[in-house]
Amino acid sequence: MARANNVTELIITGLFQDPEVQGVCFVLFLPVYLATVLGNGLIVAVVSVSKSLCSPMHIFLSSLSLVEICYSSTVVPKFITDLLAKVKTISLKGCLAQIFFFHFLGVAEILLLVVMAYDRYVAICKPLHYVNIMSHQVCHMLVAGSWLGGLIHSTIQILITIPLPFCGPNVIDHYFCDLQPLFKLACTDTFVESVTVMANSGLIALCSFLVLVSSYIVILVNLRNHSAEGRRKALSTCASHITVVVLFFGPAIFLYMRPSSTFTEDKLVAVFYTVITPMLNPIIYTLRNAEVKNAMKKLWGKKNIGMK
Repeated sequence: MARANNVTELIITGLFQDPEVQGVCFVLFLPVYLATVLGNGLIVAVVSVSKSLCSPMHIFLSSLSLVEICYSSTVVPKFITDLLAKVKTISLKGCLAQIFFFHFLGVAEILLLVVMAYDRYVAICKPLHYVNIMSHQVCHMLVAGSWLGGLIHSTIQILITIPLPFCGPNVIDHYFCDLQPLFKLACTDTFVESVTVMANSGLIALCSFLVLVSSYIVILVNLRNHSAEGRRKALSTCASHITVVVLFFGPAIFLYMRPSSTFTEDKLVAVFYTVITPMLNPIIYTLRNAEVKNAMKKLWGKKNIGMK
């Protein structure tokens, strides 16, 4: 006989239990989230307005920043407000929605990083054909493909999760909804579902990581044939991308490539890729991209002139 699905609200344990520590986290993480939205939003606005930032690299950078805003906003606002709440709750439907968008935007970001690596490969290894290969139409198709890939992945994950019965307990040992913590609450064996969703996520992450590593190995080998100045410019551009890739995949490798342990470590690592990394990306790209910095200065100068 099937068990009744009578759980409609879930309780979230949060990151820490101590109210004073939660207050400190609120003071720390609220400015980080605001910086994430403002920093990435500034990049999106500058690329959209500036006529000089119309290259494929800047289109991808703007798309990545937009994904970062949405990705961070899926988890962080709820997490920050929960830091001030005595009892942290979320509806089951809200939990499923958070899981859907979290995985949707996470995979979209992974695929965008792969697309950006491909763009750098074509620019450095096939410079004479770059304009024809990376046309604006192709760029927009690659961006759309990244979002579509994330949508397909997330739809599969959520279709596996929705049929599961939840009849108690209703406490999630995390600070946001994710698949594995939710599976622990299902009143049925979820071994097959857990393996399926892990394989789905793991296969995308592993394949993407191998493509990224391979592309940069090819790029570094190809740079031997460039001049010293050409190598410097290429390495400067690629360094930003490699840094973001390491920041994104590092925590994922830590979580999925080690024996299972307590959720405390998982939650602390999750803070890094849900709260910290989205804020760092615009800083990394802006500081190393002279064109973006110059465009910002020009727009700031026009704004000051307009105010006078």
